[in-house]
Amino acid sequence: MRETIRNVATHHGLVASLAPKPWPDNAGNGCHIHFSLWDGDRNAFYDESAPDGLSGVARSFIAGVLVHLPGLCGLTAPSFNSWHRIVPQFWAGAFVCWGYDNREAPVRVASPQHGSIEGSTNAELKSSDASCNPYLAVGGLIAAGLDGIVRGLEPPETLDVDPGTLSESEREARGIARMPATQREALDALADDQLLGEALGGTLLESYLVVRRAEWEAYSAGDESFEQQGHFEKY
Repeated sequence: MRETIRNVATHHGLVASLAPKPWPDNAGNGCHIHFSLWDGDRNAFYDESAPDGLSGVARSFIAGVLVHLPGLCGLTAPSFNSWHRIVPQFWAGAFVCWGYDNREAPVRVASPQHGSIEGSTNAELKSSDASCNPYLAVGGLIAAGLDGIVRGLEPPETLDVDPGTLSESEREARGIARMPATQREALDALADDQLLGEALGGTLLESYLVVRRAEWEAYSAGDESFEQQGHFEKY
């Protein structure tokens, strides 16, 4: 998708970049992941009898994603530039929470489409961008969600307000933690997440962390223009 967009743009004499934050003062580029589980033609996320239409499987999957979200973001938002996008009030999800149609929650349950309620019931991971490897990002998401199902986890209460507007004490009382604030913090969280590490395997995890931490060192040593140009051209 990224290569197609850039090549079509070039064909028309334009330049396209899917860098997470190509301009410091504007909203960035996300690459959100919508997800649900299917058993043949049946959407396992949908339960007609539930008030919100979400099945117990869906709730446990979402709970698993939330538990592993800090480390998971080391795969879904892995670049130095990613963490200039995942900040409050920029619709990217800067706090660990979930909600219905809450665009400031990193995990959002979108309203289903009229006429296709079962088919369109899904959740959305907003803390993801096009600097990720899609295979690792989606693989990590599946591993996190399945862990929630295996352990029978229940998600916390949904949030219907922007968590950034709550006081620190209110967020603490609701168990709403801040997401990693930098690439380094996200990679450290990934390294500390045993489940995601096992899903990746030791060799891949070690290699991945070495490469991404080298990016952290390189961009930390440069200035803002070095970061902006490097990510704009790469992605």
